[in-house]
Amino acid sequence: MAKGVSSPRRRGSSVARNSLDSRVRGNDGERSPRVGLALAGGGPLGGVYELGALLALSESLDGVDFNDLNVYVGVSSGGFIAAGLANGLTPERMRHMFIESDTAEEPFEPELLLKPAFREYALRAMSVPPLLLASIWNYLANPWSQNFFESFQRLSQAIPTGIFNSAGIHDFLSRIFTAPGRSNDFRKLKRRLFLVATDLDSGESVVFGSSGEDHVPISTAVQASAALPGLFPPVEIDGRYYVDGALKKTLHASVALKEGADLVLCINPLVPFDSELAVKRGAGRHHKLVEGGLPVVLAQTFRSIIHSRMQVGMAKYRIEYKNADVVLFEPNSDDPEMFFTNMFSYASRRHLCEHAYQKTRIELYRRRHELGPILARHGIRIRLEALKENRSLVHHDIGGHAEKEDTLMAVSHRLGDSLGELERWLGRKTEAGRKAA
Repeated sequence: MAKGVSSPRRRGSSVARNSLDSRVRGNDGERSPRVGLALAGGGPLGGVYELGALLALSESLDGVDFNDLNVYVGVSSGGFIAAGLANGLTPERMRHMFIESDTAEEPFEPELLLKPAFREYALRAMSVPPLLLASIWNYLANPWSQNFFESFQRLSQAIPTGIFNSAGIHDFLSRIFTAPGRSNDFRKLKRRLFLVATDLDSGESVVFGSSGEDHVPISTAVQASAALPGLFPPVEIDGRYYVDGALKKTLHASVALKEGADLVLCINPLVPFDSELAVKRGAGRHHKLVEGGLPVVLAQTFRSIIHSRMQVGMAKYRIEYKNADVVLFEPNSDDPEMFFTNMFSYASRRHLCEHAYQKTRIELYRRRHELGPILARHGIRIRLEALKENRSLVHHDIGGHAEKEDTLMAVSHRLGDSLGELERWLGRKTEAGRKAA
């Protein structure tokens, strides 16, 4: 669901503001609007959704080039996409690289994310004998001060910190970003890029790409920002360990606002699923999420936590950042496609990208009266003629009739909007007739 939020922005120091203004003034001395992009996390599923949404936005918004924005902010899988955009990779090119895997460059394979963390397993296994001996000695030395199980608690240190090895992410991106015309160095990019991770020992957010943190390779920063605890081991950088940037905040759009962005386009792919609303609208089959077991319960819990935290952040933007606009795009809460999709199959990736593309087009059209004036303030126009056309990323029917369903859904929404406009027009005419009488 697309949401337009007009948020106040707090002005930075005069030195920082003047340096920013000097970089964006036109020939007539007028300061051109600075546009930023903030992409939240959400694992592989979130990255694919964001890519589909970006494909819809790039063809539907006139006046914005997603490879030439003033500032990019990425968290977790959002950092993966943001780093690509800042390096000149268009959304369409990334679709072929990450979704279709049919480019001349190195194709991205999902198996890259599923390689076991053998080194982590080995290091933890090597720690078992000394930990076991220390536990036995502790119990024998103080048999009455603690029970048997308490004495062996230290064995928990031998549990691996992650299941999969994330080094493949760094290696893949390093090869992509060192190609001619690209860079794996924050300082050499033509556009400002910020990737957010969480310092494991302090719990604080660290913004790679900012002053003092821009020496880290972009590929390493993406790997750190996407190191979801339990799934991937923490990433060591300069003697400190970093995990997923979403642990502290969901979106980190404030990073772009502090850089002086007048408009920040945000994409958040994860929202809690409303199963009752989905059933009422005929879009859901799982009325009781508990029937899905622990994975579904954990997924709903995680989504609810990060979404409520994001809503708090959006509310703060309205207070702290005057004269700036923040426009948020996210799925509908009754969207079962985003909640139950298997992300590790080619068909699922293609279908979800197409689904996000169609949903974003529908929401842009539905909310055109709300978003139009906001975007227009920054020289951006919604291309209604493009939204009215029946377009699709998928040219072949993959896995059934999914493409037909999305097309029919788009047509039905537009028909509903037209009927709504007709009803409002008739209402105004009726009211005018009454006043005239």
